[in-house]
Amino acid sequence: MRSVSRPEPFAAPNGATVAYTDGACRGNPGPGGWAWAIPGGAWASGYDPTTTNQRMEILAAFQAVQTIEGPVHIVSDSTYVVNCFRDEWWRGWQKRGWKNSKKEPVANRDLWEPFIELALGSQTTFDWVKGHSGDPMNDVVDRLAVAAALSTQNMSGEVPPTEDQMGPPDSPTPRSASLRSAVVDLGADRPALRDGRIPQGSPYAVVGIRSADLAESETGKKLRRHLAEVLTAQAELRSDLVVLTGLRPGAEQLAAAAANDAGIPYVVVLPYPDPASSWSAHTRAVFDTACAGARSTVTLEKKLPADATAKRAALGRRDGWLRSVSLGAIVVTDGVNGEADLQLNKFAQALGDEVWQVELQLLR
Repeated sequence: MRSVSRPEPFAAPNGATVAYTDGACRGNPGPGGWAWAIPGGAWASGYDPTTTNQRMEILAAFQAVQTIEGPVHIVSDSTYVVNCFRDEWWRGWQKRGWKNSKKEPVANRDLWEPFIELALGSQTTFDWVKGHSGDPMNDVVDRLAVAAALSTQNMSGEVPPTEDQMGPPDSPTPRSASLRSAVVDLGADRPALRDGRIPQGSPYAVVGIRSADLAESETGKKLRRHLAEVLTAQAELRSDLVVLTGLRPGAEQLAAAAANDAGIPYVVVLPYPDPASSWSAHTRAVFDTACAGARSTVTLEKKLPADATAKRAALGRRDGWLRSVSLGAIVVTDGVNGEADLQLNKFAQALGDEVWQVELQLLR
């Protein structure tokens, strides 16, 4: 179990009203709930019979900004919501005519478009809080959202909610635990999950751009922090999350470091024995250190490839295995590396909405 210190309260910029928000979903899609609450003040929660966790996270913040008078400072444990504004994802969406970087329609546009317009026109600001980290208000809105999803009722109040109005506390209750583990069940019947090499837990792959220089750069440091945030958010949905990484220089080595930063276990997945034998001494040392810190190592093929062509083929088979066993994935791209773009397309075809694209150029 990871120990966390009690967080400091979030300060509202420019006298804005602080509002905590959260969403919950019993399945993905399934019945869901959203909630917002002002510390020491008003709150509201709502229910949707068929929705997704991401939609509930958006709607929680949207409802708060719609309802609260004056500037609002949203505090959310959803990187999906916070990063849309902090990293200005919305600029790219609008520039591309509401298409994402894969030239596909932006998911949840019906909520995003009016919410972005409202937020930008009302001086709304955003902060991310780690979910279930001891922040009392994050716990309050989490319980309110869970209660809405379970009770199928809309509720609100002008004073802080009572225990009877909130859902049960997080840890000891089976029903709240089952709500948060619902996404894990989506992959439970996949044939690939019978493979004995798959680690226990909810496998989550991180792949993408390969670069020996990335980790030490300022962009690499930003990427490491960002990966840790996304993985932390995923761990709130999947309490037994385990990161799968091949430890190749670039996104994969940073994935191991980010998982370690977030206190999430990782498993090294190698296409064949000792793939780092031809790397530089420094890169090899990073590889060896990361291997030593892993929960375990899976080596998919026993024989070393005979040449570069065979190595590329083995890496392709490794990616195929990752796609077949993972419940979700992060793919890091830079808009230039064709190999990373190909990985993104293949993982998106296999895992759909459970794939997060991190665009390196937006972190620079």
